[in-house]
Amino acid sequence: MRQDNQLIVLTHLSQLLTFITGFGGLIVPLVIWVTQKKNVYRMDEEGKNIVNFQLSLLVYGIICIPLVFIVVGVFGLIALCLLSFIFPIINAIKASHGESPRYPLSLNFIS
Repeated sequence: MRQDNQLIVLTHLSQLLTFITGFGGLIVPLVIWVTQKKNVYRMDEEGKNIVNFQLSLLVYGIICIPLVFIVVGVFGLIALCLLSFIFPIINAIKASHGESPRYPLSLNFIS
């Protein structure tokens, strides 16, 4: 097993593809995690955190959509948008320094 902080950083930053292409923020990190979890040190843990965070954002987004009609959902969607942009960057920086990043409000779908 090899240490590859650059690939882990790239995996965190690949979540931002959703802002560029409209999709890919879940698919690309999932593919990197599944293909590299046995080859790269800490990739299994980091990949699970990323996939859990992306799935949590999806669930929270689905919950917020009907709440848009009572205005609360708009604020929820804005908060989710900010979280999904800021935390991949923060955690990529942490991963580049060898720290273990954490994502807030992340449900534990994959343990």
